[in-house]
Amino acid sequence: MTLRSNQIAGLATAIAEIRPLTAPADALLHHHFRRHAEIGRADRAFITEGVFAYLRRRRSIETLAETTQPSKLALATLVRAQGHSVRELETVVRAADARWLREFKARPDEALEAAALAELPDWLWRRLGEIYGEDGRSDLARALLAPATLDLRINPLQTTRDAVRAALAGDGIAAEPTPWSPLGLRVQGRPSLAKHPLLVKGAIEIQDEGSQLIGFLVAPKRNDMVVDFCAGAGGKTLLLGALMRSQGRLYAFDTVDKRLARLKPRLARSGLSNVHPQLIAHERDARVKRLAGKIDRVLVDAPCTGFGTLRRNPDLKWRQPETAVAELAAKQRAILAAAATLLKPGGRLVYATCSFLPEENQAIVDGFLAGHPGFRPVDAAAALAQADCPLDTGPTLQLLPHRHGCDGFFAAVLERGP
Repeated sequence: MTLRSNQIAGLATAIAEIRPLTAPADALLHHHFRRHAEIGRADRAFITEGVFAYLRRRRSIETLAETTQPSKLALATLVRAQGHSVRELETVVRAADARWLREFKARPDEALEAAALAELPDWLWRRLGEIYGEDGRSDLARALLAPATLDLRINPLQTTRDAVRAALAGDGIAAEPTPWSPLGLRVQGRPSLAKHPLLVKGAIEIQDEGSQLIGFLVAPKRNDMVVDFCAGAGGKTLLLGALMRSQGRLYAFDTVDKRLARLKPRLARSGLSNVHPQLIAHERDARVKRLAGKIDRVLVDAPCTGFGTLRRNPDLKWRQPETAVAELAAKQRAILAAAATLLKPGGRLVYATCSFLPEENQAIVDGFLAGHPGFRPVDAAAALAQADCPLDTGPTLQLLPHRHGCDGFFAAVLERGP
């Protein structure tokens, strides 16, 4: 594709607006395009790809560029993060910018510190070394710089995986079964599926394979009473409802109305009739208390740093300070304790995060078990095997992009005693 000067200018304008990261990058980009309705579809795609490439490699780009001027950051992103050549850009930029770009390109990576090369803040680079060792953190950091895969989950109430795969192939879209989720497909490339008939009618949903595996750990039965305690936009809720064959009763709790609003159209197209979205004020809401001791299965997809999703949300590494980990841990402990009160004797609770930091994961579970002797851990690998998911990461589920090819997730399965 031949670049145009107005495309580069558009990318620079978007970087200028998004760089302060006053909100999630995707939300800022959405508002940017609403304010600039004149930007066409192809240029929107170009700008979106460029902004996220900049966010992935922001630290090395800004260090080597020695400036935060948006026009130069846009040029540096095109060369360093997206593989465009200086010669290609010389024909569409001013002579002074071309000279600067040649100087930028000549600056060696050896001038960068290890954390800058890994495109991570110092504190997170240091912490990953403590957790995974030198080689492990380097492998993980490299994997986090790659764009995320495009995974789909089929709706078993409407179709089969083979039927969806064949239909996509008929449209020139290649997809392979995911290695562990029996309902997953991994799409080759980045085709636009937003208006695909399979998505519009609810036969498929876009959902990372790791997220799908969380639902299989919950393993709800058809006539169960189930609570998705932090439902958000409902990706896991919809899977749980499908596993229940639209029977029983499934409550989707969340404290943010806008998130539940995004669930409603997805719920409508899914064909599920057993899902009941409910807005709660906090984890001790009266709607929670009146279900105490009545629930068979509870999923706590806890608020967390989200670092397991850095391939698709690279802004998080610049938005989440080290202090956020302890603040989130306090919320996680409170939510887990409140959710546990819902369970019947013999009921199952799954605590999950999209993080790879132990202080958000195993530490929370260990603290809960120490204070709640009526609960015991259940082997996650055995639970997955029962759901025909052939994956064993040990007693708890810990998914890592460089090992498993999906987002980073943690999950622990807990059971209330009789």
